[in-house]
Amino acid sequence: MGRESMRPLPAVIDVEIRTRDVVLEGMLALPDTPSGLVVFAHGSGSSRFSRRNRDVAEAMQAAGLGTLLFDLLSAEENTRDRVTAEHRFDIALLARRLTDTVDWLGQEAATRALRIGLFGASTGAAAALITAAERLQRVDAVVSRGGRPDLAGDALGRVRAPTLLIVGGWDPEVIALNAQAARQLTCAHRTAIVPDATHLFEEPGKLEQVSRLAAAWFATYLAATDSRGAR
Repeated sequence: MGRESMRPLPAVIDVEIRTRDVVLEGMLALPDTPSGLVVFAHGSGSSRFSRRNRDVAEAMQAAGLGTLLFDLLSAEENTRDRVTAEHRFDIALLARRLTDTVDWLGQEAATRALRIGLFGASTGAAAALITAAERLQRVDAVVSRGGRPDLAGDALGRVRAPTLLIVGGWDPEVIALNAQAARQLTCAHRTAIVPDATHLFEEPGKLEQVSRLAAAWFATYLAATDSRGAR
């Protein structure tokens, strides 16, 4: 996906997302006529400023998709979590914050009409799948990048949004956990194994492969009139 063939990147706007218990900080980018909006749910120890997440978000934007990068934890919680790691594996908390964010997007004039995709990494993938199960009418596609979809538990069987599981070929444990989760999914789904890559996809060219796979998935299902058949 050559950047030279894509449209210019949109401006990024700082936003405050009001959830039921805290205000979260985010960065919203919307092309002039977005074909959908991809909401990022990052994993353990990451943030909206992660270079990996921002690189993937820019690839989405260049493909005509809007993006929302935001922190699932407040600044105070994030500071505490760096020391204690008490929140990053609290899947229920992460999923609740993500669900609140999807609801917030449905109330905002600039985003309420957009079809929503969720891009989850690490534990954020489990949160994305739980939110997809909780908001069947609002979430239209899910992508997991090196994620732990198995941690979504019973929610997996309730997901209706088409789901892409992307796993690094050098990550056999996570491959096995993704295969376990895939067996519980009843929605349209696919597993893509990126060869010669670890779960962070830090090897040369691997994150670009992830971006291409994810952008194609979202472009297909967010642009569709109805990605899952009759609702």
